[in-house]
Amino acid sequence: MAVTIEKSRTLGNLSLTPLIDIVFLLLIFFLVATRFAEEERELDVMLPEASEAQPLTVQPRELFINIDREGRYFVTGKTLSLDQLHHVLKTAWVNNPGRQSVVIRADRRCLWDSVVAAMNACNKAHIHDYRVTTKDG
Repeated sequence: MAVTIEKSRTLGNLSLTPLIDIVFLLLIFFLVATRFAEEERELDVMLPEASEAQPLTVQPRELFINIDREGRYFVTGKTLSLDQLHHVLKTAWVNNPGRQSVVIRADRRCLWDSVVAAMNACNKAHIHDYRVTTKDG
């Protein structure tokens, strides 16, 4: 005995009009909500001034340590001893805690001990984002 399967007529009667209406309502909602967000940023407000206000942290920037052939340290054009270098690194870390980066540029003829001492000074100052650069880097 053969079984006959009748096709359902439910999908044929499905109306897409309410679905299209909902999509258009969502589109209008997001367009209007986006416009309100833009207007909040454009509102002309006169903000008060504070004479003693300072930012909590300074804009992060890379600190360059140059090491010449004799193993001398140069930061911003000044010759520094290892203790002075550590003080500069500590100050940089206080101004940008967790965000300070250091680039160590060493002459290829210098002793590696000078580079390791600079890396150790970075670690003592809690700066872990440091790198030794090469001629192409």
